[in-house]
Amino acid sequence: MSLSEPCRWSPPRWPRPGGALAAGVLTLALAACSDPAAETGNDFAVLAQANDAYTQARPGEALAFPRDHGAHPDYRIEWWYLTANLEDDMGRPWGLQWTLFRTAMVPPGDTVVANGGVAATDGAVNPWQNGQVYMAHFAVSAPREHRAFQRYARGGDHGGLRQAGVDASPFAAWLDDWRLESLGETWVPLRVRAAQGSVAVDLRLDSDRELVRQGEAGFSQKHPGGGGSWYYSHPWLQADGTVTFDGETVAVRGQAWLDREWSSQFLQPDQQGWDWFALHLDNGDKLMAFQLRSAQEGGAASYGHAVLLTPDGRRKTAAPGEVSFKPLRRAMVAGREVPMAWALSWPGAGVDLEVEAGLDEQWMDVDFPYWEGRVEVREPAGRRVGVGYLEMTGYGPPGS
Repeated sequence: MSLSEPCRWSPPRWPRPGGALAAGVLTLALAACSDPAAETGNDFAVLAQANDAYTQARPGEALAFPRDHGAHPDYRIEWWYLTANLEDDMGRPWGLQWTLFRTAMVPPGDTVVANGGVAATDGAVNPWQNGQVYMAHFAVSAPREHRAFQRYARGGDHGGLRQAGVDASPFAAWLDDWRLESLGETWVPLRVRAAQGSVAVDLRLDSDRELVRQGEAGFSQKHPGGGGSWYYSHPWLQADGTVTFDGETVAVRGQAWLDREWSSQFLQPDQQGWDWFALHLDNGDKLMAFQLRSAQEGGAASYGHAVLLTPDGRRKTAAPGEVSFKPLRRAMVAGREVPMAWALSWPGAGVDLEVEAGLDEQWMDVDFPYWEGRVEVREPAGRRVGVGYLEMTGYGPPGS
């Protein structure tokens, strides 16, 4: 990639892969806007693009806190990703997604001339051309309707104004008044707030359990040949507060899941998108499972992974190929045929579940669209055994 060409990128009609966990990886298109592949609308090439000028995620290192709650500007992409399954006093289901994505426009210590300005990774050349770009997504799934919003901002200190950024300690992540932050000197309890028009949320999040280092001590492999990301979660958060939707403010409570991930090459060239499950089971277990789908028929098989966490601290991790992901029902959403029900099977852990969308219409109609929403978890016989969130990316229009 040339770092001296002017940025001419514009959002393609459909980004082939995308979403996190997510969708944050789609902001790679912003960071690689000077690449010829991006100019053709082939977002897949951008997302799978390697660049050794950035720090690469590799196993063998150790996560450290509170440092790793903060930003990692030497990595290309990262996100702070919160979902919550909530109920009001009438037992109606509500869902929340709050996500902050960070993308490095240029590698560490480098500069790029873009649209007449000079951008540096840390904004040292010109704070108004800071090389860290933030994108935020905020969505609420009401009992019968889903609304999604987005915002963009540059990082850095602009004459005392920090429109978007992340502090490690005390922890705070924000874009304007959309904020996720610690309420004291420790990481939890947390508070999440966001408002857009007639939709708003204000929740307190707390837990007496430790966060979870995913994969191998925090390194999460994403491809049979290696490659991946740094990834930790807090699936044990309890939430309570209020949701406002079209002028109605209701008290809600429930369970929340926070994911943190950073990488410099999340996908490989033979991968298209993923299906990502974060499930709260009624027996107290937490199940995280994902598959990264092959980009072409006859290509490399999908890469799957799962981890089952129990309240007493036990942990079981799936071996490659041990988890089966089978679509049970599909629906047309935003002109795309997307699975709305899945059979999730992991015999070695006694997992035999069906996961069904709480609403089919939970499409994130933002610049980089994807499906993200609350789901219900059932046994094959039909008894409900949990709730959760599901993200699905890389589903294009028919014939794409």
